[in-house]
Amino acid sequence: MQFTSEQRLDDGVLEREFTLGEIPGTLWTPESAAPAPLVLMSHNNGLPKADPRLVARARYTAAHGYAVATIDAAGCGDRPRSAADEQARADLRRAMQAGEPVDEIFESFIGPLVENAVPEWRATLDALLQLPGIGGPVGYSGGWTALGIRLAVAEPRIAAAGFFAGGFVPRAQREEARQVTVPLLFLLQWDDEGNPRQRALDLFDAFGSREKTLHANLGGHTGTPWFELEDGCRFLDRHLK
Repeated sequence: MQFTSEQRLDDGVLEREFTLGEIPGTLWTPESAAPAPLVLMSHNNGLPKADPRLVARARYTAAHGYAVATIDAAGCGDRPRSAADEQARADLRRAMQAGEPVDEIFESFIGPLVENAVPEWRATLDALLQLPGIGGPVGYSGGWTALGIRLAVAEPRIAAAGFFAGGFVPRAQREEARQVTVPLLFLLQWDDEGNPRQRALDLFDAFGSREKTLHANLGGHTGTPWFELEDGCRFLDRHLK
C-alpha cells in the first residue's frame, strides 16, 4: 500500500489517498493515540470514492473515533470499464427509458462486479490492518449491499454491518443473506423509486443474524435522514468498541 497524498481536515480527521496495486482508495483516521476500529465503506453504481455523500459519511464516522476506508471497484470512479460493462450500462439505460423490466440486466451486470470486487476489498483489508493506528474489530457500511453480503459471508474479520436497501441485490446474494450472522443495521427508504419495498423487506427477513434492526424512513433513494449517521455510529459503538 502506497500513500500518495494526505491532508488534515478542519474536523481533525486525517485524509490520505492510497494505491494498492491498481486499486485507488482513501483512508480517513481520527485524532487518537489508541488504535481505531476499522470501517469499510463502500459505494457502487459507478460513483467515485470522492462522491460527496460518501465522503461526508466517512468523515463523520472517522471523527467519531473510527478508521474509515473506501476503494474504487473496477468500473467505478477513474478505473476503466470493460466493453461488457459499457454494453450492460447501455442496455440498462435503454430498458429504463423504454419502461422495460431491468432485473435480468442487473443480474448479469451486478453479479460479476461483486465477484471481482470481493478479492480487492479483502486485499485492502489485509493491508489496512498492518498499518499503525488501525486495529480490529472491523465493520462494513455502505450502499453496495450485494458486496456487503458477500463480504460478511466470506470475511470472518467483519464483526458488524450496516446496509442500505437502495441497491439491486442479485439472486446469489439474496440466497447468501441467510448465511449472514453478524449484527446488522438495515436502512430502508420507504419511497425508494428504484428498489421495490417488498423486496427490501424480504431481504431483511432473510438475513440470518440473531441481532438485526430495520430503520425505515419516508422519502426517496437519496433522502436518508442525517440522524441515521448518528444511529449508525451508535450501532458501531455497540459492536466494534
